[in-house]
Amino acid sequence: MFKNKYPGKFITIEGIDGSGATTQALKLKEYLADKNIPFWLTQEPTDGVIGSIIKSHLSGTAKITDHLGLQLLFAADRASHLDQEITPRLQKGEVVISDRYFLSSVAYGSLNVSDENWLYQINDQFLLPDLTILLKVPAKVGIERISETRLSFSMFEQEEKLKKVWDNYEKISKRYPNIIVIDGSKPEDDIFENIKIAIEKII
Repeated sequence: MFKNKYPGKFITIEGIDGSGATTQALKLKEYLADKNIPFWLTQEPTDGVIGSIIKSHLSGTAKITDHLGLQLLFAADRASHLDQEITPRLQKGEVVISDRYFLSSVAYGSLNVSDENWLYQINDQFLLPDLTILLKVPAKVGIERISETRLSFSMFEQEEKLKKVWDNYEKISKRYPNIIVIDGSKPEDDIFENIKIAIEKII
């Protein structure tokens, strides 16, 4: 992966389903807006053509049976995301916040792709975030949160699978720099206070 050479800062928020990553991304958006810091909030999978195919698969409305093909779709969506959205914003000096990025691809993809090195390789040419916030939440808590807010679960939102996904996240977090693990089981505002401390060191 290559380091950010642009004037803007690239921040990603990661975690298992139900970790509160989307909630904290929205809080960060409000925080930056209050400080009049130019920002852009985005997510992966994207709402583009490729991202929409991935979302259909994850929601169960479509089925991609080739696990390698699915991971290549994630990589293609990410390449387009960087080219069309993230990099132009960073070039303008904005803070770009992405709700999920490549860590999710590897953490979830490793459940079905045995060649972990291949997963790393197809992401190696992408931009390394200036900061990744990894929210640590027990799988059981994630499932409980999901059940409170959603009518149905996606294919990955099952407790045993989420335990394995978190184990993958922990392993990946030791491989790359700029990753901070934050306890995501605390109240929302307490979590964000810890995120603010990390954010204020780079912006």
